[in-house]
Order: sequence, then C-alpha cells, then structure tokens
Amino acid sequence: MTAELKDRNTFNMQQVPIDKLGIEAKQRLKQSGWRFGHLTAVRRGAQMSMECLLLNTNDGNGVILSAEMATDVRAYPSLTPTIPAAHWAERAVGDMFGLRASGHPRWKSIVLHDNVWPTDLTPLWPDAGTTREPYVFFKVKGEGIHEIPVGPIHAGIIEPGHFRFSCLGEIITNLEIRLGYQHRGIERQLSEMPWQQAHVLAESASSDTAAGNALAHALAIEQLLGITPPARATALRMLALELERLANHVGDMGAMSGDIGYSPAAALFPPHRGAVLACCQLLSGTRRQRYYILPGGVARDLDDGRRQEMLLGMAALAQRLQSHIPLIFEHAGVLERMSGTGRLAPALAKDFGIVGPAGRASGSRYDVRTAFPLADASTFSPAHRDSGDVLARAQIRADEIESSLHIIQHLLENLPQSAIITRLPDALPADRTGIGIVEAWRGELIHWVTTDAGGAVCRYAIKDPSFNNWTGLAIAIRGNLVADFPLCNKSFNLSYSGNDL
Repeated sequence: MTAELKDRNTFNMQQVPIDKLGIEAKQRLKQSGWRFGHLTAVRRGAQMSMECLLLNTNDGNGVILSAEMATDVRAYPSLTPTIPAAHWAERAVGDMFGLRASGHPRWKSIVLHDNVWPTDLTPLWPDAGTTREPYVFFKVKGEGIHEIPVGPIHAGIIEPGHFRFSCLGEIITNLEIRLGYQHRGIERQLSEMPWQQAHVLAESASSDTAAGNALAHALAIEQLLGITPPARATALRMLALELERLANHVGDMGAMSGDIGYSPAAALFPPHRGAVLACCQLLSGTRRQRYYILPGGVARDLDDGRRQEMLLGMAALAQRLQSHIPLIFEHAGVLERMSGTGRLAPALAKDFGIVGPAGRASGSRYDVRTAFPLADASTFSPAHRDSGDVLARAQIRADEIESSLHIIQHLLENLPQSAIITRLPDALPADRTGIGIVEAWRGELIHWVTTDAGGAVCRYAIKDPSFNNWTGLAIAIRGNLVADFPLCNKSFNLSYSGNDL
C-alpha cells in the first residue's frame, strides 16, 4: 500500500517504503500503457530518497514513487531483476550518490574509470565516497573465444567509448559497452547555477539535440512554475524540434549508406541535411538552434519573409528526397546488407525500455508526440516496424522524414498569432517537481527538476534516449559478424555525451 502525498503537478508523488519500491513499480508497470521513465536519488537537506518515475502513456500522466532512506543506510533492493530498464540508472546512482542496489545482476561503475574521483568531478552527494570498486569486464569462456577491444579513442571524428567484443571467430558472442569518458558533471552544475541561466547548459547536454534538450528543460521549468507558453511559441518550438529530427534522420540515411559502401546515397544525403540546417538558421538564427527555446517561449519570432523562404526550401527538399530515398530501399544490394542484420527482438526491446526509432523498429508504438503531446496530435501516427533489424531502423527514419516534412509544412502554414514568450516569476516554488518529456530525434528525452523547501533546485536529472538504447545496441549485435558492427552502430546512432552527462 502507498501513502498519497500532495499532488505537486500532473505527476503525482507517492511515498513508499524503500523495500517496497521495486514491488510497487512493477505492479504499476503491469497495467496497460505504463512504462518505466527514470530512476534517481534526490537529496532534500539531510534526507535522501530514491525516486522512480513511471509514465502513463494512455493519458499523458504519471507517478513518482518516492522512498526515503534512513541516514545510516546506503543500500536498497535493486529494481533491475524485475525491471531490466532500470539497470544503468541504478549504476549511475551508485556512482553519483554512493547508494548500492543490492541484488543488481551486473553491478559496476558506469561513469568513473579510475579508482578515485578527480577533484573537479565530485559526485552529486558529497559524502558518497571517493573510491570505486574495480571495473571487471564480462568474460565469455569457451574454446576459441577471443576478445577485440575497440576505443575509447577511435579512428573517426567521434566521441570516446570503449567496445569490448567477445568473439568466436568472426561471430560476436557478446559486446560490453563502457562509456563515461564524456562525463562533465552537467546535472550537478544545473542544480548549482542560477536557474534563469540554466537553459544554456541544459541544451548542451548533447549538442546534436539542442532543440530537444532546450524544450525538455523549458517544459520542466514551466511545469514547476505552473505557466503555459503562448500558442505561437508552442508552434515554433514544435517546428524547431521537427527540423532537428529531419536534419539528423536525413544525415543518418547518408551515413548508413556510407557504412556499407553505397556511394551514391552517401554523397547525396549530406547536402540535404545542409538544406535542413539552413532552415534551422532561418528559424532560430543558428544552424544547431542554440539559444532559441527558452522557459516561457522562444527567443525570436518568425517573420513572414523567412517563413515563406522556409516553405520554399522544404518543398524543394521534399521533391529531392522523394526521388533519392528510393535509391536506398529499391537497391537489392542495400536491402541484402541491411535485412536481418543487428536484429533486436521486440520482447527484449520492451524489457530494456528501448525508445525512439530503435524501439519503434522493434514493435513499440510509443512516441512522446502522441503520448505526451504539446498540441493536438490526432492527425499524427507514429511509424513502426516489427523486424527490429537495421533495415527496419532505416525504414523508420524514412517514414519519419516524410512525417516531419508534413508537420513542418503544416506548422509553417498555420502559425497562430500571439506573443512568443511569457514573463517568468522571479523565483521557483518550494518543494515542487517539474518534468519535461520530449520525443527528441533519438526518442524519449526527460528533464526532471526538483526544488527544496527554499525553492532552490536540489536535483536536476536528465535521461537521454541513448541512456536506454546503448543496451539495445549491445544486444542487437550478438550473433552478427564483427564487420556488421559499424552498420549496426550507425543504425542506432547514439550519443556518448548525452549518456555520460
């Protein structure tokens, strides 16, 4: 049984005993439409609580299960054995707060790779402890098994991450992904800096998702404050989000083609991405749409001249893509290379909470744009496939390119007339929680902000879609050839920095 706390916002808070947290969460998740959102620890004064965010996709609502921990207790029963999607979140709490998930099946550090915290990367909980347990890679045993270590420094211009392949000949039997090299202490900085300036750092969590992170931050702050942005600002935000999605999906179509040596598509798609980024600049003033989405609205309006230029640019792009996308999906060699490669079974995708195009390629129907819509989403239907392979993930991108083009055109043609920003109060309310959920181009992105009794931010948690999906990549590559990994990896195209924070 749970004790209902005061309803702080649409995400009701419920207090549960720490030893019942996993049981209560699992009971909720058995109900249709409920999914695991995130898990973190929150410090309010001297009190530490474990908090679990569960989302109800049926009605765009949810619940936060909060379990207080005794001051002399540094362990709690792990949720992972019954909720596999919680496994990385529990490891992150272990690193950042020194709290151990007892019974976790693969307990180890997820952030720090040395045995002592550097002085400039102290954990979120000051007395969490400075030593870490030695990191031990998973060992696959058997005759003929050998390991191939790759990274963290790579040949291309990509972020650092270590991949440990256990192989039988050329067949991958297991992949362990070790990240954390990009840890910058963003969550702690967001809880310490003036909240009025925090949007600049929040949108930097992953630079290729600036609009998505800025929007999730803005929604969380607005929920805290109990304000609603003007209608025109909401439409312009949606426009920025879809432009970001379109630019990255178009870029990925070319990148996947390049990874299999299909030169025509690899050469054709980068200029299309450039055309989308040019429209991003028309809208926001920058190609990556930085400093545009703010709590309360947006930084600048869209005049009719730039609006017409964007409409013309999108129409021309749609015409080019209509002829170039079939070059990929009607090519027998491309289909043979992608079909069946890197398959992620729908059951495993569901268990580990895989989100975005990767999840919808493996049977999921979940899309934040319909579950937690910013505006009427009755005319939008998320793309989905069931095969879960590289081809399905490419097809999802193609479908979303088409839907984004339609959404962008509709928004440009039907911009409401209103102000573009609402004035914010001078202070955040005390003892409140604000949660911003956005369908970023990789999938579900969550910014979770909690204030203390004085109205200061006591916890700022970010759950990037990559935090879910790196596990999906590790599962999908099993049983494939070593040579399949670059293509499989690109079909997920995950963020290192968004995961590491």
